[in-house]
Amino acid sequence: MIVGVPKETAQGEKRVSLIPDGVSKLAGASVLLEKGAGDEAGFPDSAYVEKGVSIAADASALYGQADVILKVTPPSKAEAGMVKEGATTVSFLYPLANLEAVKVLSARKATAFAMELIPRISRAQPMDALSSQSNLGGYKAALLAAEALPRIFPMMMTAAGTISPAKVFVVGAGVAGLQAIATARRLGAVLEAYDVRPIVKEQIESLGARFVQMPVETKDAQDAGGYAKAQTQEFYAKQQKFLAERAWVSDVVITTALIPGQRAPILISEEAVKGMRSGSVVVDIAAEQGGNCALTEPGKTVVRYGVTIIGPLNLPSTMAPQASQLYSRNITSFFSTVMKDGVLKIDPKDDVIRGSLVINAGEVVHQATRTAIEGVPAK
Repeated sequence: MIVGVPKETAQGEKRVSLIPDGVSKLAGASVLLEKGAGDEAGFPDSAYVEKGVSIAADASALYGQADVILKVTPPSKAEAGMVKEGATTVSFLYPLANLEAVKVLSARKATAFAMELIPRISRAQPMDALSSQSNLGGYKAALLAAEALPRIFPMMMTAAGTISPAKVFVVGAGVAGLQAIATARRLGAVLEAYDVRPIVKEQIESLGARFVQMPVETKDAQDAGGYAKAQTQEFYAKQQKFLAERAWVSDVVITTALIPGQRAPILISEEAVKGMRSGSVVVDIAAEQGGNCALTEPGKTVVRYGVTIIGPLNLPSTMAPQASQLYSRNITSFFSTVMKDGVLKIDPKDDVIRGSLVINAGEVVHQATRTAIEGVPAK
């Protein structure tokens, strides 16, 4: 079996799906690397060659030989078209947002796994790429906020007087939000945090932040995978008013709230931004799914009403060496689940395989994706 590691082609992507130290974990497989695939993450071809990896001159040569393709970002339509018939791809896929590539993979009788769909169960924790990458994103978000804020984060006592600490409000206490809290706390800020799921209160408080809760009962706020569920428009209106009041007394707002497969909910309204102090900062790391702030422009930093609003894209890629290291561990852990004795074995009874499998030998088996492709309303 030949496992191919192509160079990522998405704009600004510097990560690589497999680092040299991960090669030995693919026992029973030969690894083929596209020339220069690991360069931007700090892993030169020579480091792979030392591990017994062969180098392909270009993407065409790699895709033409590989039985399994390991990627970070979803394959583009063009990349999907290069996949060898009957081959397998393992990557972040976000199939509902990449239907054209899914259709091409299906036509090529490929099998495709989506790393973001791996279920959040204890056995799958080493494979949880969403968490490993979000952790880095939350860390970087706090640093971006500290850099953009025209004042320091920690309290400082000097002969000239005492400087009070910055107030940081984190919206969303998933992996990214919790890491943003931890990092801002280490930088000396005073923290408040909010999440629609009351169950995360203990986690927030354990990191030194104050959990702020709406005076409204939230039912069914969490799905079976531990992610926040969409709520009613009436709830969102009340939520925006509540969050605006917290934003107005904060120097920094970091928003991280995502709903799988949907546009990120608008939590920080234009009115909330208007009421924030001049010089305040919003870092919206939900920008890749539209953003939690009504004024976020994905991929840009803008100033509105005296407030700096940062909408970063792909924060993990800005820390490519360590992001690649973590992702490589995720993907090799997953690969060991589907490969037995050097052969891919897809067991539909395995929760990890069933949850992450989007296409099986050309058949689209992920129900939401199948519905979207066929154009049949879900029952």
